[in-house]
Amino acid sequence: MSSFADLFKTISSGFVQFTWIDAVDILIICVLIYKLIIWTKATRAYQVLKGIGILFVCSVLSQLLQLNTVSWLLDAFLKSGSIIIVLVVLFQPEFRRVLERLGRGGKSLGAALFDEETQDSVELVKNVQSSIQAMARRRIGALIVVEQRTGLDDLIATGTRIDGLLSGGLLENIFEPNTPLHDGAVIVRGDRVVAAGCFLPLSDDMSIAKELGTRHRAALGVSTVSDSVTIVVSEETGAISIARDGNLIRHVDARTLKDTLTQLFIQKANAPFSWIKRRAQ
Repeated sequence: MSSFADLFKTISSGFVQFTWIDAVDILIICVLIYKLIIWTKATRAYQVLKGIGILFVCSVLSQLLQLNTVSWLLDAFLKSGSIIIVLVVLFQPEFRRVLERLGRGGKSLGAALFDEETQDSVELVKNVQSSIQAMARRRIGALIVVEQRTGLDDLIATGTRIDGLLSGGLLENIFEPNTPLHDGAVIVRGDRVVAAGCFLPLSDDMSIAKELGTRHRAALGVSTVSDSVTIVVSEETGAISIARDGNLIRHVDARTLKDTLTQLFIQKANAPFSWIKRRAQ
């Protein structure tokens, strides 16, 4: 019981001495840790980073609970030069890219970190746009639903789980004719393809143009029950359409497609899109 009493006293005294400088210090560390997690989430280094984090938490707890032997053992590892070597080896490519950006542009560390993420998003937009336009030229039917605030787990459950990093190549492989997932919808969450071959609710709006097929009706259907944004490639004409909030704009040009993808993956804006001006005719 005395250990817990000492722990409570330590925490209480820490709050008494807490200042705004400490708050700024903690905020900076939190931002750096967050960015490090985002960098490594899709890599093998992420699991190692988690392990180091667990060891650090155990070290703090062992000190507070006065577990001297455990504390000594963990400190010997965490405070030695070996942990620095491990981090340098694991994150050498990331360190090099950040330092190169700092050297070229004279940016602050924070600006370089955010610039790295923005550059990745710009490449993603270019890659996905190129893929959609390539499918349009080849008249390969496609139905891509980008999730926003409204969760689409009920629709994801109707398809096949993918959980793969979004890329143009992945989209083209999924929608390639005569493949098992070609006729369904792809659902994108963040920068990942969550599922493919999903079934969407069809719109029962009688004012929809008669020449529009199942894909367009499905795009309108999901847009009426969620705030998702859906990109459709017509298998008959190769025309690109985009649906949101129960509205559909047809024959989207390259500029509009790029602006839409930019809003989805770079700006991440949730306000209604300015390009939706008319309902399907």
